[in-house]
Amino acid sequence: MSTYSASDLSDPRNADIQVWVGDGLKRRDEAAVSVFDSVVQGGDAVWEGLRVYDGRIFQLDAHLDRLMDSARAMAFTDVPAREAVKEAIFATLKANGMRDGVHIRLTLTRGPKVTSGMSPEFNRAGPTLIVLAEWKQPVYPTEGIRLITSAIRRNSPQTIDSKIHHNNLINNILAKIQANVAGADDALMLDLDGYVAETNATNVFLIKRGTLITPWADSCLPGITRRVVLEIAGAEADVPVEERRVTLGEVYAADEMFTSGTMGELTPVLEVDGRHIGSGAVGPMTDRLRRLYRERSASEGESLPF
Repeated sequence: MSTYSASDLSDPRNADIQVWVGDGLKRRDEAAVSVFDSVVQGGDAVWEGLRVYDGRIFQLDAHLDRLMDSARAMAFTDVPAREAVKEAIFATLKANGMRDGVHIRLTLTRGPKVTSGMSPEFNRAGPTLIVLAEWKQPVYPTEGIRLITSAIRRNSPQTIDSKIHHNNLINNILAKIQANVAGADDALMLDLDGYVAETNATNVFLIKRGTLITPWADSCLPGITRRVVLEIAGAEADVPVEERRVTLGEVYAADEMFTSGTMGELTPVLEVDGRHIGSGAVGPMTDRLRRLYRERSASEGESLPF
């Protein structure tokens, strides 16, 4: 029996979706993994977020590259072939009649264990593939968001490499809880040295005197949307770009600020810790880059075979 109502969902059509789990499709209310699965036992999984625009999956190969790289870095064995993952994605979208306005949460767990425990030696059945596709528009308001700085620090390479897109997101969740309590949309997270890393869910960009600035991808995920923004800025917008350490003081003094990510695309940041960023409204460069990103995402991607 479901524990939600249509009003709880981002789109009422999501009440009847089918989800790929393991080797086939299951109804939403029946889609589940074993209690012995590594994702339950220890958050032992890797994942990607993808978007479908007008019959095309944007940056599909880039996301699959990162999924496979993360699985390899985590020493997964018997990883499904790339084409098999694609076929599962296509089958899920086709079963749900999805061709536009869709977000896909693609997860690959280490798989079920024969007994509870930490060691991957207990994983003998191979990974579990999950394709969760939902009707979901960008999750942030187009007019912009407010952030607070979290006391929770982002992982550094001293603890775990942020380039591994893993499912252990507890520090991000704790930061999001702080944002919720403060009445903010999300939380800005610093690295262990006190420099800006990212938000609990997105990469961040500043604009100062016409230059686009973003933190090094050391204590933050080198996001695919982030990379596309950097490409657009350099190749299409002719905007100078700096990747470097960024201080919180620079955030407060920025002319503009925005976040980037598949779930929310490009989102203006209007306020951080009670300080207005620039004019406190969507800035002209943010607006331009957002428009160029939308043009690119609407025209590129792997076409669906149905």
